[in-house]
Amino acid sequence: MKTLLLSTFLLTISASFAQQTINGSIMHDGIQRDYVLYVPASYSSGTPAPLVLNFHGYTSNASQQMFYGNFRPIADTAGFLLVHPMGTLDASNEPYWNSGWGGTVDDVGFTEALIDSLAANYSVNLDRVYSTGMSNGGFMSYTLACELSHRIAAIASVTGSMNINQNLSCNPQHPMPVMEIHGTGDQIVPYLGSTGVESIANVLDYWVNVNVCDVTPVETAVPDINIIDGCTATHFIYSNGNNGVDVEHYRINGGGHTWPGTPITFGVTNRDIDASEKIWIFFSQYDINGRIVADLSEEPAFNIQLYPNPAQNTVTISGLDEFPVDQMVITSIDGHVAKIIMHPTEEINIEDLESGVYFVGFKFGVHERIIRLVKK
Repeated sequence: MKTLLLSTFLLTISASFAQQTINGSIMHDGIQRDYVLYVPASYSSGTPAPLVLNFHGYTSNASQQMFYGNFRPIADTAGFLLVHPMGTLDASNEPYWNSGWGGTVDDVGFTEALIDSLAANYSVNLDRVYSTGMSNGGFMSYTLACELSHRIAAIASVTGSMNINQNLSCNPQHPMPVMEIHGTGDQIVPYLGSTGVESIANVLDYWVNVNVCDVTPVETAVPDINIIDGCTATHFIYSNGNNGVDVEHYRINGGGHTWPGTPITFGVTNRDIDASEKIWIFFSQYDINGRIVADLSEEPAFNIQLYPNPAQNTVTISGLDEFPVDQMVITSIDGHVAKIIMHPTEEINIEDLESGVYFVGFKFGVHERIIRLVKK
């Protein structure tokens, strides 16, 4: 592996929160490969942090993806490192990822070298490295799931797919959590597939089969909170895979080749969900060994209470003055993480939760508290 860390970084630091946005480079296979790294203020060198790889789409670049598929506010609260790799130029002089798309550039090798380089310079939890991306970046994430699965804990694709017959050479080394977010009106990577590109149904079927998930998904209509965005969303969960792994799909009904929730609108863009938020909630459930199981049977270790309960729009947390909670995790009764809040304040908005029963877990130092919450 011909990898050399360049000694100079261009560093931009936010004066108010001390986040760092770093333009960095490594040498791989004789080519200078660039990336943009976002280090949140919550990062501590003494605590291994998860790492999210966020790949840009065809003709785009690392900086554009950082803004378009924006995870930075989530990283600020959840404390993960966020890297935006930069592709090389194809025969048409456009930036791309060689996810079986031709050329000799080894982007799988570059990704592994980038993970190693970041781990050598930052405290990275190598059991919690995740890959996501837009379009060609989604294809690249599937390629990593097939060819670099021993380094990748879970993937999510937005408007991407797999190449025709890619499944024949795909060799994941462990059950792979997969999320696909895709619009039925996508004209660039059609939902029903096209020449050389698998349909989304075929992609989902492949990973459901690999992970031995339930073949019939739980289907839920996402609340249409924005009635002027020209589309709606439906959520599918294929549960009970090996190692507790699920396959999830957000079908954007009428949506285009776009990133739901992005602040930048090109085409029909869904506003009922935030793709970045949904992806992190999905990732946060897994490490390289599968689902991270929370122990919901522990006795309360400190006095935190929720009211009202049942609740409809907001809940109030009492006891924060004595126990400033580090993390609050809301889990559905079937074990899916619905919301993660770092350092919650006294009042929490739960309007986005569907009606049902949830477990709300609080962490304060080494202490944990689990409270049953009913959402009306």
